[in-house]
Amino acid sequence: MYSKIISGALLGVRSLLINVEVDVSSGIPLFAMVGCAGSEVRESKERIWAAFKNTGLPMPVSRITVNLSPADMHKEGTSYDLPIAIGILESAEIIPAGNSGNILFLGELGLNGEIRTVRGVLPIVTEAAKKGIKECIIPSGNAAEGAIVPGIIVRGAESLTQVLEYLRSPSEEKLPREPACSFENDLSEDSSTEYEEDFADVNGQDAAKRAAVISAAGFHSLLMTGPPGVGKSLIAKRIPSIMPPLSRDESLEVTAIYSVAGKLPPGSTLIRKRGFESPHHTITLPALTGGGSNPRPGAISLAHRSVLFLDELTEFDRKAIDSLRQPLEDHEVHISRSRYSISYPADFLLVCAMNPCPCGYYPDRNRCRCTENTIRKYLGKVSGPILDRIDLCVQMSPVSVKDISAGKKGITSAEMRSRVVLARIAQKKRYEGTSYRFNSEVNGSDLEKYCPLDEKERSFLGEMSDRLGLSVRSYHRIIRVARTIADIEGSDRICHGHILEAASYRPNDEYWKT
Repeated sequence: MYSKIISGALLGVRSLLINVEVDVSSGIPLFAMVGCAGSEVRESKERIWAAFKNTGLPMPVSRITVNLSPADMHKEGTSYDLPIAIGILESAEIIPAGNSGNILFLGELGLNGEIRTVRGVLPIVTEAAKKGIKECIIPSGNAAEGAIVPGIIVRGAESLTQVLEYLRSPSEEKLPREPACSFENDLSEDSSTEYEEDFADVNGQDAAKRAAVISAAGFHSLLMTGPPGVGKSLIAKRIPSIMPPLSRDESLEVTAIYSVAGKLPPGSTLIRKRGFESPHHTITLPALTGGGSNPRPGAISLAHRSVLFLDELTEFDRKAIDSLRQPLEDHEVHISRSRYSISYPADFLLVCAMNPCPCGYYPDRNRCRCTENTIRKYLGKVSGPILDRIDLCVQMSPVSVKDISAGKKGITSAEMRSRVVLARIAQKKRYEGTSYRFNSEVNGSDLEKYCPLDEKERSFLGEMSDRLGLSVRSYHRIIRVARTIADIEGSDRICHGHILEAASYRPNDEYWKT
C-alpha cells in the first residue's frame, strides 16, 4: 500500500516542504530509501526498526520503499524519522488511511520510541502555514517554538505511541494543541529589556562610551585599541544593552536563525534580547561564516541584528577577517559548495578590539620594546579594505587607580539607550520609503540628498580633506558619522562640531603607518 506524509527541509534559513512517500509491497524483505538522502537520513531506518520493536509495533515483513520528494534535492538531518515511521504505519494499515492528511510531521526517534527535538522547526512550520497546512505534529521540546507561527495548529508529541494513538482516533485529550504564542507586551521600539551588564559599572573611558553610543545609534562598526586591561571587552559586552529592543520582525528573524543552527534551548519561544557573539580567534572559517558538510549558520549570522565582537582582532586568521567584507556590504553571507548554494542573513554590528602592538603598550616607549618592523607587521594583519569599513576608531588609555577607588558611577545603559533611540527615530523618519535604515548604509551618491552640508561646513570638510589627504571613502565616512552625531543631539543639520568629532574617530596615524 502507498502513503504520502508531509515533512520539511531547510534551505539556509528558508524551508521547503518534502513529501515522504512510502510503499509497502510483497516481495523479499527490504528497506530501501531513495531521494538523495544524506547519511543521517539513511540511518533513520535503524532507529525506526528499534523504535518499533521497543514500543511493540509490528514492522512489516515486506519490501519497504521510501522516497523523499523532490528527489533531486539533498536531504540532511534526523527530522525525517517520524514522518517515515508514520508513512510505514499507514502503508501497513496500522493507521487508518487519510488520518495523516494535511498534517506536517517532524521529529527524531529514539530507540525507545521517544520523539526528540530537531532544529529548524520555526522556518519549516512557517512554510507549512503559508502552504495551507492546517496542523503539525512535532517534538514536545519544539512545540513552543512552533506555536510562534499563527494560522496552524501545533501539537507537541513525546513518543511514537502517543502519535499513533492520536492518528487512530484524533482527539484533543490524546495530543493537546500547544497554546499560540502571544505577542502582547512584546518588543515595542521604546520598551526596555533588562541586561546583566550595565555601562554604569564602567569607570571612566568617556570617549569610548561616546563612541559606543554613536556606533549603536547609526550601526557604525567600531574598533577599540589600547593596552591590556583598559576595558575594551567590558565596553563591547555592554553595547547590546544600549541598543533598542528587537522589533517583532527582527525577533522572528533571529529566532529562525537560532532554530536552524540548533541553538534554541528546548521549550523556548521568541528571542527577545540583542545577542552578543564573541568567537575565539582560533575559530575556523566555516564556523565564522557558516556552511560545512551539514550546513549551519556561522557566528556572523548568529550575530544578526546584534553585536559581533572580535577580541584580539590581529590574532584572527587573515582569511577570516577578510571574509567579513562581503557580509558587511550586503548584510548576507553567500556560501557556494559542490552540493549546495545557500545564503544566511548577516546584518550585524561589528565591534573589534586589539592591542596596538604585540606587547600591548605602544606608543608608550617607556614600556613598549617592540621594533617598528614588528609593529608594522602586527598591524598589517588587519587589511586595508576591512579598516576602510570600520567607521569609528577609539584609542583607550588606562584608568587611574584614583578614579577606580572613588567608586563614582558613570552614565547608565538606560541613559545611553535613550540617546540611541532618539537617533534611531530620526533615521527611521529620514529613510522612510527607502532601502536605508541607518546612516552607515547611505551610498556616496545619496549623501547629498540625505546628509546635506551647508556651504560653510562643506568648505571646512574640504579643507580638512586636503590637509589630511583623505580618500573619498574616508570623506564620506566622516559625513555619515557626523550625521549620526547630529541625530543623537537632536540637530536637523550637520554642524562644525559634529564634523570635528566625526573626524576624530579616524584611524590613528601613529598606529597605522605605511
